[in-house]
Amino acid sequence: MNAETMPVAAGSEPTAVDYAVYHSQAIFTAEQENIFRGQTWCYLGLEAELANSGDFRSTHVGNTPVVVTRATDGTIHAWVNRCAHKGATVCRSLRGNQADGAFVCVYHQWAYDATGALVGVPFRRGLKGVGGYSKKFNMAEHSLERLRVETFGGLVFGTFNPTIAPLDDFLGPVMRKYIQRVFQRPVKVLGYARQFMAGNWKLYSENSRDSYHGGLLHLFYPTFGIYRQSQESAGLVSDEGYHTVFTVSKPKGDVDYGSFGDEANREMQGEAKLQDERLLAFRPEIADDVGLHIQSIFPSVVVQQIQNTLATRQIVPHGTDRTELVWTYFGYADDDDETTRHRLRNLNLVGPSGLISMEDGEAVELCQQGTIGAEGKRSFVEMGGDDVRPSYAPMGMDENSVRGFWKGYLGLMGNALADLAAEGRA
Repeated sequence: MNAETMPVAAGSEPTAVDYAVYHSQAIFTAEQENIFRGQTWCYLGLEAELANSGDFRSTHVGNTPVVVTRATDGTIHAWVNRCAHKGATVCRSLRGNQADGAFVCVYHQWAYDATGALVGVPFRRGLKGVGGYSKKFNMAEHSLERLRVETFGGLVFGTFNPTIAPLDDFLGPVMRKYIQRVFQRPVKVLGYARQFMAGNWKLYSENSRDSYHGGLLHLFYPTFGIYRQSQESAGLVSDEGYHTVFTVSKPKGDVDYGSFGDEANREMQGEAKLQDERLLAFRPEIADDVGLHIQSIFPSVVVQQIQNTLATRQIVPHGTDRTELVWTYFGYADDDDETTRHRLRNLNLVGPSGLISMEDGEAVELCQQGTIGAEGKRSFVEMGGDDVRPSYAPMGMDENSVRGFWKGYLGLMGNALADLAAEGRA
């Protein structure tokens, strides 16, 4: 990698990205320090997942395992899931309720409370005067590594950075407004899906910001009248480039599937008919006509409303070519039974095998496979221009938000990439 193939100056708005960023272990390691443990707030989960004292959820910040908990006093905490004694995983469940508030490492039984404080060590004073730790041993000095935690609109975020500005500032007023649009009232969790992709986390981050592929890759969209390029739509990008939101209004009047297909470069082969068209029914429940809301919050979560599906998608990087996507599906707490049934039907559109979104994971893997050994070669990101515009309409024929992602990425990684390039390690 060099300055010609990928700009490294903070604030750059790149239109070419060196493929090394998807394959370099040195870059992946630098991302953990400069992005996930740096000047960002990372999504940890929903407050609705921590409704009661003792509730917990295992998650990740970058590739660091983290547990987020609700303590007995109602406060939310997060700590690294790594015992202070030997580094073993403390909490081995994805989620649940620890009624006694204690998290015990199975190896040597070191016990921690919901805040991550060490509260118990077997044989701390030995047995009958033999063994144990010195009298200088202070349990308060051996607590789990803690994160700062803040919430907004029902979303829980954490950071390792003690000096970063508050979460509200990181999100900004525009992104807060759109989060509140989806989280307009209390929610309830409907279920989960976990998706593993043999690709780099940044490929999915680009994908979620790339409206250009929507009606081209996802043939279900134009075939069944959910989305086409000429529909009323808009995109917004935060000043730093970090965050993006797309909105697409529902089609006006009666839907003519044939006219939607006219705007697609390809068509579904064979008979394109649903046996149960209730799957497609959109019941507006927010005071606007928006049928699609895709909001990417840097670096690790997407908030979505597609038709009546509501979900978060958490991006978890496990390696240069291993990414997990954790889907959390939810509805509103006051939904009646019929609304919940409709939401569950609608959810067939999204997720790892969703009728709309199944192709995204394949696209990520194709890009990962196709760029092996291509370090020094670069992508071409100039659809719709070579700059980053804060707002634009319509969206769907540009890569503005993808350039925004790289602008934000380089703002955090520019110096590290320059150092790696100078050392010949990038």
